Amino acid sequence: MTDLREDLRACAIAVMAKASAAGRTKTRLCPPLDPREAAAFNTAFIQDIVGNILAAGHMTPVTPYVAYGPAGAAHFFDAVLPPGVGRMEAVAPDFGACLTMTLAHLFASGHPAAAVLNADSPTLPPALLAELAHVLAQPGDRAVLGPSTDGGYYVLGLKAPHWHLFADIDWSTERVFAQTMARATEIGLPVHVLPTWYDVDDAHALRLLHGELIAGIPFGPAPHARGDARNSTNLLRRLLAHADLAERLGLPVADTDPLCRRAS
Repeated sequence: MTDLREDLRACAIAVMAKASAAGRTKTRLCPPLDPREAAAFNTAFIQDIVGNILAAGHMTPVTPYVAYGPAGAAHFFDAVLPPGVGRMEAVAPDFGACLTMTLAHLFASGHPAAAVLNADSPTLPPALLAELAHVLAQPGDRAVLGPSTDGGYYVLGLKAPHWHLFADIDWSTERVFAQTMARATEIGLPVHVLPTWYDVDDAHALRLLHGELIAGIPFGPAPHARGDARNSTNLLRRLLAHADLAERLGLPVADTDPLCRRAS
C-alpha cells in the first residue's frame, strides 16, 4: 500500500488492475494479438484509465487509486503510474471479494464515497467519472453504476458499504449488471445509471477501439468527449505500422491510420 496524502474529502476511484505479464493478462485478446502485445495493451489501458480519473479531477474532486494484483506486484505499478496515485494490493479468492476489499479500504481511509473502476475501457469519458463523483456528493444514500455492453459494469460507486450488491453475482458473465441492479432493489438502494460504455476484452472490442482512436468513429451516442487514451493510441499506431495488426483485425487498408501507412 502507498500512502500519498490522499484528499480524503474527495470521492475515491480505484482501478482494479493486474500487473502486465505475457500469457497472463488480456488473454482473451489472443488472437488476434500475441501474448506480448496483449500485455502491452494491458499496461496502456491502465495508464490511460488512470489518466481519465486525473482528467475527471479537473471537473470535480476525486482521488485516484489503483487496487492491484497479483501479490508482490507493487514494483510494476511504481514503474508505470504517475505520482499522486494511491496504490493498494487487492488479492482475494474471487473478484467480488477483491471489490469489497478495495471499497472497504477506501471507506476505512475516510473517503465519503468510493468507486471501483475496470481496467478495460481506456476511452471512457472523464465526464462520466465526474458525474459519478457529483452524484455521490449529493445528500441521501445511493449507488452509481455504469453498464458495459457485455452485460457487466465498468464502474460501481457507493456512499456506504452495501456488500449485498456483491452477493450471488455470476462474475464474468452477461448477467452481472442485471444481478447487481436486482441486489440494489432487494435492499431498497437507489441507483443512478450512467451511459453504457464498452470493455476492450476481445477482437470485436479491439476493432471498436481502433475505430475510436484511429478511424475517428465515435462510440455510441454519448455527447461526452472520450478519454484521451494516448498510450493506447500510440500502441495501436506502432502495431499497425510495424506489424500486421490491420490484417489480423480484418481491417481494410483504407481504415488504417494514414500516419501508420506512411510509416510503413
